[in-house]
This record gives sequence, C-alpha cells and structure tokens, in this order.
Amino acid sequence: MATETKYSLRRVMTVKELSEYLRVHPSTIYKLLRRGELPGFRIGTDWRFNAEVIDRWCLERNMKLSEPPAGSSSRK
Repeated sequence: MATETKYSLRRVMTVKELSEYLRVHPSTIYKLLRRGELPGFRIGTDWRFNAEVIDRWCLERNMKLSEPPAGSSSRK
C-alpha cells in the first residue's frame, strides 16, 4: 500500500476571485498591482494571489489607516 503524502496547499486566487473576495472591480486589482501596493505573483502572464498573504495585507492596511498621522497630537 502506497503511503500518501499530504500537502498543505495554500489557497491561491486569480484576479477575478480576488476581486470577488475583496468586493472590488478587477480594474482596481490591476491598478493596485501597477502601483506595487498589492502582494501578488505572476505565472506566465496571469497574476495569482495567496489568500493568507492577502488577509495579512488587509489587516496591515486597516491598521495603518486607523493610526493617527505622525506628529499629530490626540489632545484637544
């Protein structure tokens, strides 16, 4: 009996799947890629995105948006 090796395949998404996941238009995905703001990788001419990396990117992006700007005071 052959032993089976279990591989933990990370979820990889296409541009269409990522746009549905983030609920944005695919053109928004391409715009973020052009700006270098979105973590992704290419296979040939197609972009792919690791779901775990995208989730972490979203959390980091939300944390940056919720921080007060540098040099600002929270006192009134």
